[in-house]
Formats: sequence, C-alpha cells, structure tokens
Amino acid sequence: MAPGEAIRAIRKEITTAAKIRALAAKGRSRVEIARALGIRYQQVRNVLVRDEAKVKAAEAADPKPMPGKIRVAPDGSVVVPAKVAEAVELKPGSLVFLRVQGGEIHLLTQAAVARRVQALVREFVPEGVSLVDELIADRRREAEAEAQDG
Repeated sequence: MAPGEAIRAIRKEITTAAKIRALAAKGRSRVEIARALGIRYQQVRNVLVRDEAKVKAAEAADPKPMPGKIRVAPDGSVVVPAKVAEAVELKPGSLVFLRVQGGEIHLLTQAAVARRVQALVREFVPEGVSLVDELIADRRREAEAEAQDG
C-alpha cells in the first residue's frame, strides 16, 4: 500500500492509534502500517497488542454463554446454529478447529486460535523485543556472510 493510499483511507481518524486500528481493520500488516504512517513498527505492535489484551479482558469479564442443544445427525455431523455462527463471525466456508479435551468438544474459530498462539508466543518473548526485527537482522548477517564467502 502506498503511503498516500493509507492516509486517504484513514483521513477522518485523529490520533495515531486510531489510524493504526483503522488500517489494521482493513487487513494491513503491521509493517505496512508503520511505513504508511512513518512510525516505528514497535508503536504499531504496541497499539494492536494492547487492543488484543483489552478484548481478552473484556471477554473474560463478560462471557456471554450461549446455551443450546443440537442433535447429532445419523451420519455423525452436527450443524452450528445460525445465531451461534453469527456471534463468532463464521461465514460459509470458514475453517473451524476442533479440540477434544476432558470429554468436551471445543470448536475454535481461526481468530480464536490465532489469539491463543499469539498469547503463547508472547510468554516467551521478552518485553520490548521485536521478533521481526531480530529475524531481519539475522537475515542481513547471513547475507553478509554469504557475500564475504562468495
């Protein structure tokens, strides 16, 4: 995305954080957002990570259980009711992950799995460390080493 396109897409937003959120909602990567706004990647990451934490806290504080029953069809299939699918933003063709744990069946959306994986990774990455920056630095060192050897 060209910087001009990004700025036009978020023209009405006032704060940098609001601009970051707006671009992320449009599916832009953190790197694209940082480049478009002329800010550091870490600032973009911090805004988005904090937003994810707020969402998690809100979900934990206000879980909205959706009780109900569904029947298992003779072929063993089950149908997720439309109200439930809508609540978790499932669309036709969406991928859903299944986990069996303690005699319970858990269905997870791709977004839920991504949040869990990100939370697991965050536990092992020290505060203020950017894995992207470290990867880029490693690749540059490898390229320099190859250039010197070749």
